[in-house]
Order: sequence, then C-alpha cells, then structure tokens
Amino acid sequence: MEARSANTLFIVEVAIFTAIAFLLDYLSGILMKSIWPQGGSISIAMVPVVLMAFRWGLKGGLLTGFLLGSIQLVNGFATILYFLQIIFDYSLAFAMVGFAGLFAKPVQKALMNGDKGKLLAYSIAGTVIGGLLRYFVHFISGVTFFAQWAPEGQPVWLYSITYNGGYMIPSIILTAVIVYLLLLTAPNQMMRKDLSLSKTV
Repeated sequence: MEARSANTLFIVEVAIFTAIAFLLDYLSGILMKSIWPQGGSISIAMVPVVLMAFRWGLKGGLLTGFLLGSIQLVNGFATILYFLQIIFDYSLAFAMVGFAGLFAKPVQKALMNGDKGKLLAYSIAGTVIGGLLRYFVHFISGVTFFAQWAPEGQPVWLYSITYNGGYMIPSIILTAVIVYLLLLTAPNQMMRKDLSLSKTV
C-alpha cells in the first residue's frame, strides 16, 4: 500500500472509529449515568479503540482513544471538577486503551494464519492491558479528585478501586468478548492487507 493512500485510510478510519466509539459511549451514558453519579458507565465504547489499535498499532489506538476522550467533554455527561481531572478521566484515560496496540502484530499474524487460539489469547491480552491501564488512570483520578465522596471511615483508595471497578471490570470483559467475536467472524475486514505495522507502531 502506498504511503499516501495508507495515510488517507488511517485518517478516515480514525474518524469513523472515533465517531462509533462516541456514539456507543453516548448511549451508555444515557442508560447508566444515574448508577455512577460521579461519572462512569458500563460501556462498549472501548471496542472501536481496541480494533484500531489492532489494525494500526499504538498510533491508531492512542490517537482514537485520545480523540474519543476529548470529544466526550461535549456530550453533556462529563463530570468536571478540575482541569487536571478532565485530562485524567477523559483524554488520558481513553488514550491508555490504545496500548492494546502492543499486540497488533501478533493479532494480525493470527488473523492471517487463521490461528483461533492465538487470536483469542492475544486479543484478550491486548484488550485487558488497555482496559486495565484506563482503569488505573481512573483510580488515580478518584484518589486525587473524588476523595470527598468516599464513605466515612472508608479509605479513599478502596473507594476509588470499587467505584471505578464497578463499571470498568464489566466494560473490559464485554470489550474483550466483542472484539474477539468481531475478529473471529470478520477476519478479512479486521486484517491489515499490507501488514506493515512496523511503520505505524
């Protein structure tokens, strides 16, 4: 694939996958905001970010995640306390999901070879690592900016782990399952035809 056409495809896919992720997050925000009053919801918005990470490596995952987190600020569901908290809970947190791209090469190779076992292992590993990194950022934000909401007598760190874990752990599991099923059922659509990931990671 020529460099110019590859760059154009990359930009188009980032825009499309970011838009899909935003829509998924918007819908989950409508359905579940009341469950987590300080922000957060069980969502499959990470699915498009992880897929971009597997298709384009770190570059695709980090950029898509960063853009998703950034545009969430205009959807009306953002919980905003401080400037740094905005960066942590939105732009940085969702960018971390893009680290699933560390497994882009083995995922693409498993797709090319039709190796379902390795595809399962690498796709889950990448999704879980990206999801846990996002979880960690939300945890730090909870300890730093949301300590006032911790129940009396409960350590702030425990409050942040349980509050954020309540939506992050189900979201990670759902994302891992959906990503694997998409890779399994539509391998040709998920595969990079040139496999030149070394140029984009």
